Amino acid sequence: VRLNLRNCGDTEHLAPTLYHAGMSSDLDAVIRELVEKDNLPSIFLAGFSMGGNMTLKLAGEEPGRLPRQLVAVCAVSPSIDLSLCADAIEQRSNWVYKRSFIQSLHRRIRQKQKLFPDLYDTRDLRLVRTIRAFDERYTAIHGGYSDADDYYSHASALPFLPRIAIPSLIVHAIDDPFVPYEPLRDPAIKSNPNIVLLSPEHGGHVGFVGVETQGEDRFWVENRIVEFCQLVRELLAV
Repeated sequence: VRLNLRNCGDTEHLAPTLYHAGMSSDLDAVIRELVEKDNLPSIFLAGFSMGGNMTLKLAGEEPGRLPRQLVAVCAVSPSIDLSLCADAIEQRSNWVYKRSFIQSLHRRIRQKQKLFPDLYDTRDLRLVRTIRAFDERYTAIHGGYSDADDYYSHASALPFLPRIAIPSLIVHAIDDPFVPYEPLRDPAIKSNPNIVLLSPEHGGHVGFVGVETQGEDRFWVENRIVEFCQLVRELLAV
């Protein structure tokens, strides 16, 4: 099952709201529907980048109320400290990507304004030139936060990682240019026996493309996810 976040996959017209990195409740709603209406006996959740942050946040924020059918989670290049990520994209070496991100955000907010003109103000949108400025003006306010710092503080998964109680795989390259690796050095994360952390030197952001070898294709990180889920399934006999 693939989940498109709100507004992704040409779904801007279906919800007046914007997606943001803290919407773990959306993941929870989908998982519960898969359990209650589709009767799936076991679910393995994998998230990439911001989706990885949402996945880990879901696993750790209220571990006692997760559906028992959620067996394990995987996160690739998760943006677990949103404030550091907003700062990292401002580095000169990332200017091409930053420009692309900002242009994409501008297009999205213009589209939302056309669909919901009473909710979104696009005046002086051209002056919004950083991720932090966009989050300050749009993401935080429409997400129910007081400002960007409040959003980053409450939507980041980092504080929830020590509380994760189900098998969890995190794959994060040390050379990731957008999402700093440093937060994953937190001793509280390493001391959680439920978290397996793979930290290759290279891989960039959601990269990890290798060479075909020993019967395995070049999609290295996807193979690690499948391998982890299969191992958990065998160990827990689910």
